[in-house]
Amino acid sequence: MNNEEVLAHIDHTLLKPVSTWDDISRLCDEAVRYKTASVCVPPHYVKRIRQEYPDLNICTVVGFPLGYETCEGKVADAQECIKDGADEIDMVINICEVKNKNYDYVLNEIKALRQACKGKILKVIIETCYLTDEEKRKVCKCVTDAGADYIKTSTGFGTNGAKIEDIRLFKEEIGPDVKIKAAGDIRTKASAEEFIESGCDRVGASSVVSDIYG
Repeated sequence: MNNEEVLAHIDHTLLKPVSTWDDISRLCDEAVRYKTASVCVPPHYVKRIRQEYPDLNICTVVGFPLGYETCEGKVADAQECIKDGADEIDMVINICEVKNKNYDYVLNEIKALRQACKGKILKVIIETCYLTDEEKRKVCKCVTDAGADYIKTSTGFGTNGAKIEDIRLFKEEIGPDVKIKAAGDIRTKASAEEFIESGCDRVGASSVVSDIYG
């Protein structure tokens, strides 16, 4: 794949808690220059990005990175982000309820976010590093049944990031209308390309642009 093909799949990401506006504006400038799929940024910056980069595709996060906020809180946050100008929401599931085997809760929470994000793209982060394969399979069904647009491997803040074996599992378990996003520990063009070729439509990464262009 050439550089442009890879970058068209990249959610150019900066979610560090110490991210300054200079950092974020640099990220946005790079996204415009290199035509990445989106920028993925803290909710705090969405409104300002929309004002200063009106044509940029903006992704932000909800329930990030631990996922244990209330469903009502996640819904309110998603609605606020969309009002501020977000085009895409990456939500973290309630991992506590996965461990409780309360998959009805997981399903209904994703459904609630799906409704809150009506007309926008919803990606569901399941944080694979904390889940067994059986839990991953159950959550794939929840993501599919709730009508989310994407299932996403990781926040990048867990104990491990994306793994090719999880992409293979997703492909076996998700419905035909659910796409896959890999994120976490993907730092080079070669690594991003491997995930894209394995079946990922999006790749969340903070350093692939710098790997390509220095």
